[in-house]
Amino acid sequence: MRRATILHIPHSATIIPDERRHKILLSDDDLQMELLRMTDWFTDELFTPCDKEYASVRYPISRIVLDPERFEDDDKEIMALRGMGLIYTKTADGRVLRAPPSEEERQSLIQQYYHPHHASLLEAVETILMNEPAALVIDCHSFPSQPLPYEIDQNTERPDICIGTDDYHTPPWLTDLATSLVVDAGFSVAVNRPFSGALVPAKHFNRDRAVSGIMLELNRQMYMDEVTGNRGSGFNEVQGKIQSLLTTLTEGFERLITAQ
Repeated sequence: MRRATILHIPHSATIIPDERRHKILLSDDDLQMELLRMTDWFTDELFTPCDKEYASVRYPISRIVLDPERFEDDDKEIMALRGMGLIYTKTADGRVLRAPPSEEERQSLIQQYYHPHHASLLEAVETILMNEPAALVIDCHSFPSQPLPYEIDQNTERPDICIGTDDYHTPPWLTDLATSLVVDAGFSVAVNRPFSGALVPAKHFNRDRAVSGIMLELNRQMYMDEVTGNRGSGFNEVQGKIQSLLTTLTEGFERLITAQ
């Protein structure tokens, strides 16, 4: 049986397509450092249960090429002011990453990567809605233990897990349930800090309450060495707890939507 939950994994990939590499002005060593800082390492493994009951949508290339979680229109994207809109032009520490794309290149990237990814997410949601009264998109991320210079929230005291919510698509009971499950698993938690928001397909955004969304962000120091990029000694424990949390969160969501 397929669950009413979609796992959205947008930032775990490290692939820079060969035909796009020349646009990035960093040396190979500097590019590897940027990937180390900006990749949500291992989120495809940490969040994806082995039982295959969950639909998952994973972005196949690095966010450094194009970030699928940004608004398509940079005029609507707050991070564009920091050179990190849809197509990044700055690094995490504010250096030049690449020249601003021409409109032709921008549209090429959008057509090749952005639209297909969001079409896959929409298809996954609407497949669930064909059989269930509601669907839940869990946006799966990680964050560094210390803030990077580009980040808006520079508070150095960071929780183990950050829960991101949306005023329209995250009902309070869902936030409360997720928070209690995180605490029960032994993690510290903050809501919308250091990151906020939750993603749902644009077709349903602010239009359809049958599509719920919530973001789960994991502090990388819990499961990896942030200097080397290798798994840490706590990896298996964190993975087990997160996958158990996902199961319980999904079961709670399914019970409530069935009862409504």
